Amino acid sequence: MTSKTLSMRAKLLKPQLTYYDIAESVTAFSSTRHGGYSQGHHGEFNVNLYCGDEPGDIEKNRKALCQLLKIGSDRLVMPHQVHATGIAQIGKTFFKLSDEVRRQVMEGIDALMTNMPDICIGVSTADCIPIILYDPEHHAAAVVHSGWRGTVANIAGVAVTSMQMAYHSRPELLKAIIGPGISMQNFEVGDEVYEQFAVAGYPMEQIARRFEKWHIDLWHCCRLQLEDVGLKGDNIQISGICTYDHFDDYFSARRLGTDSGRILTGIVLH
Repeated sequence: MTSKTLSMRAKLLKPQLTYYDIAESVTAFSSTRHGGYSQGHHGEFNVNLYCGDEPGDIEKNRKALCQLLKIGSDRLVMPHQVHATGIAQIGKTFFKLSDEVRRQVMEGIDALMTNMPDICIGVSTADCIPIILYDPEHHAAAVVHSGWRGTVANIAGVAVTSMQMAYHSRPELLKAIIGPGISMQNFEVGDEVYEQFAVAGYPMEQIARRFEKWHIDLWHCCRLQLEDVGLKGDNIQISGICTYDHFDDYFSARRLGTDSGRILTGIVLH
């Protein structure tokens, strides 16, 4: 293989990210399916360890992402999510831990927060809703995995409260991005899921519609949760990218099955 061919191949395998304009001093993004080494329903770009992808492909994708973000290969921090409300604060102590202890710390976590520069905190989704929170006053951030169970449990509100406690963040100054996820049009649910939202006290007339079955608007629900804890509406961006409709570009478990890749939504503070 010639050096020219190698150069072209390297360019093709550069991760293709969707970037968000949230502040000059941060890099906020969601990954697409393009520009990686994974194959089949994990292809091409997947960095999640828990979805059945080949470890070697994941490692190469992670290395390429870290190079693109200009961070060390051990500075990509992702939890093993369980659709609950656990949140972990990532500080200097975390990077002094062994790899095994780091994995243990990341077990059962669905949101991360940090004020450390030059690390990437990220969550994995494939129809669930990822949320990025940024505090411009204290230069701190959080990322949240809000599936329907986490949304019912108001993990977005938990994350904001956690930032208040950890960094003295003021909700009215926080900026938020609600990233790619399944739209209400495609998020059909059973009556039992509808009832869980209703029992939790959500305004069903705003977040649900009945077609043949109930459909829930997770984007709007997350927005309401953020506004309820003090974020200003003008500081909340919704990407509007439906993963179910755009499964060629973004992973969708409902279209590809659970044995498929995951989107990484992350943030790096500079």
